[in-house]
Order: sequence, then structure tokens, then C-alpha cells
Amino acid sequence: MTTLDVRTIPPAERHPMIHDAFAELEAGDSLTIINDHEPKPLFYEFQAEVESFDVDGYQVEQEIPGKFVAEFPKRAE
Repeated sequence: MTTLDVRTIPPAERHPMIHDAFAELEAGDSLTIINDHEPKPLFYEFQAEVESFDVDGYQVEQEIPGKFVAEFPKRAE
């Protein structure tokens, strides 16, 4: 599992960084994103554009205000 805390990354740089990290995952692995807001736009982007994204395994939880933890799993081959 790989974890990225993107809360301090400029918003314009977040999605490309996340896509790159996801692409490096092995099949069946998961990318954990720590964000300052619920990553709905990122979820929809992955759902539409990333064939290896396991939509059914996606999870997100707000741990505290300003801290959302989301799991972006990659399909096992």
C-alpha cells in the first residue's frame, strides 16, 4: 500500500501526482490519499479514465475536519 498526503501540495499538482503514484502500483495494491476535502472529483475522474481502478473497492472516511482518507484500489489481474 502507498500513502500520499496531498494536503500541502498545490491543488493543480495533486491529480497528476496521484495518477502517477497509482500507475506505479502493482495489480491488487491500493493507494491511500490523505486530502483536505472529500475527493469526489478525483473519484469520478478515476472512474471515467482509469481502467485498472477498482470502483467497488473505493472507500473514503473523514477522520477529522480537514482530513479525508480515501482508498483507491487497483484491480487484481
